[in-house]
Amino acid sequence: MKHFLRRCIFYAQNYEGGMTVKKLLAFGLSLLLLLSLVGCGAAKSEATSSTSGEKKAVKIGIVQIVEHPALDAARQGFLETLKQNGYEEGKNLTVDYQNAQGDQSVLQSIAQKFSSAKLDLVLAIATPSAQAMASASKDIPILITAVTDPVEAKLVNSMDKPGKNVTGTTDMNPLKEQFELMKKLVPNVKRVGVIYNAGEVNSQVQVTMAKKVAKDLGLEIVEATVTTSADVLQASQSLVGKVDTIYVPTDNMVVSAAQSVVQVANKNKIPIISGESSVVDKGALATIGINYNKLGKQTGDMALRVLKGDKPQNMPIESQKEFDTVLNKATISTLGITVPEDIMKKATFSK
Repeated sequence: MKHFLRRCIFYAQNYEGGMTVKKLLAFGLSLLLLLSLVGCGAAKSEATSSTSGEKKAVKIGIVQIVEHPALDAARQGFLETLKQNGYEEGKNLTVDYQNAQGDQSVLQSIAQKFSSAKLDLVLAIATPSAQAMASASKDIPILITAVTDPVEAKLVNSMDKPGKNVTGTTDMNPLKEQFELMKKLVPNVKRVGVIYNAGEVNSQVQVTMAKKVAKDLGLEIVEATVTTSADVLQASQSLVGKVDTIYVPTDNMVVSAAQSVVQVANKNKIPIISGESSVVDKGALATIGINYNKLGKQTGDMALRVLKGDKPQNMPIESQKEFDTVLNKATISTLGITVPEDIMKKATFSK
């Protein structure tokens, strides 16, 4: 650059065309100044990018079939993980949260809306949400959670290698352990009522498994199916006098109306074993089950991998490895249940 300037000055001093010489000198000085500014700007830009360490802005969609504590906890856990890793709403994270409130037509509309939006990924909470979203888009990375059997729901080719734009976590319950807990808390149990929505794939899977587990333990299953949350109260009443206990699977429709089951069961001294702890919080006796906040956080960890470039097609579906034993002290007292000491020692108690 210095040599270039000297050359300009030399021509200015020795070239006869004075007006042209002045223009040449002015051009040379201007070019020098411009290149200096560009160089400084590039250096400043490089320094800023290397020292800021800021995450790029991300936009995600969250679709939830219905509002109830378990699904809400999964969503909250997911967002907590993103925040802990530098993605925060109002800063570099935009979240479009949509709740279908149990309406399938609304759910389909949400899925279509997300499919045409420019989203980095979608979190689909519960099986119906995941199915709607997977049908609507074959391109957007879809993270699922609170889905019992992704293979049976035709969301993935296999648990180990999804092969599609879908991955995430399953909330498959430890049914064997739950029914064993039932027998320890209610030693004389013979007949178990199960309330579920026959139109929900995850519920069908659980009931099929429950029948097998019950048979192995010498128990009989009595089914009570519902098609809307308004049916839950009547289904609960239909089991009175027919069963010794009630089992509530992680059925979105039934869990959203769990207070109806609790009301009928506790009034008639029928212990409830539930698939997850939010129903225990509402008055069920006990569960060994999923912690949905932890499950959501686990799904959030998977989302971070997707944002870094991992493909859902190659990411195995994950399950929760540790389950919580949760008891409801007030219900223990109401039903006059004697809880074995080994269960009391490892249990936590409902809110």
